[in-house]
Amino acid sequence: MTIIYIDADACPVKEETVAVAERHGVQVKIVSNGGLRPIRHPLVEMVYVAEGPDVADDWIAGRVAPGDICITTDIPLASRCIKAGGSVLKPNGEALSEANIGAVLATRNLMADLREQGAVTNHHAAFSAKDRSHFRQSLDRLLRRLR
Repeated sequence: MTIIYIDADACPVKEETVAVAERHGVQVKIVSNGGLRPIRHPLVEMVYVAEGPDVADDWIAGRVAPGDICITTDIPLASRCIKAGGSVLKPNGEALSEANIGAVLATRNLMADLREQGAVTNHHAAFSAKDRSHFRQSLDRLLRRLR
């Protein structure tokens, strides 16, 4: 049975995930180190882990199995979930897979090096209603495919 894991601390699509999961009858585990308002829903489990670097990531990566989905922007976590056989979606609806995770990880590492050198700065576009809509559609398609 599919479980959706949300790397929740900075995730903007928690409510959208729950709405899509409800249509499919899929359990959602929202994982954070605290500070999130609980979502009261029979399919949702709020998981609070200890504070510290990568504690939530380790919790998720240690449980994701084939057929599960992880919602995250954390590329190293995404890579770990893919290696475990899970599927990964970014909050903008972009799917990460064995086919593209190597290039995405390499780009992430290159950009981190360039930021350290001061060659580039972070300029992320605002998260839009279009991004939310694309995410909902992508998650719905992925859940249908996994059935």
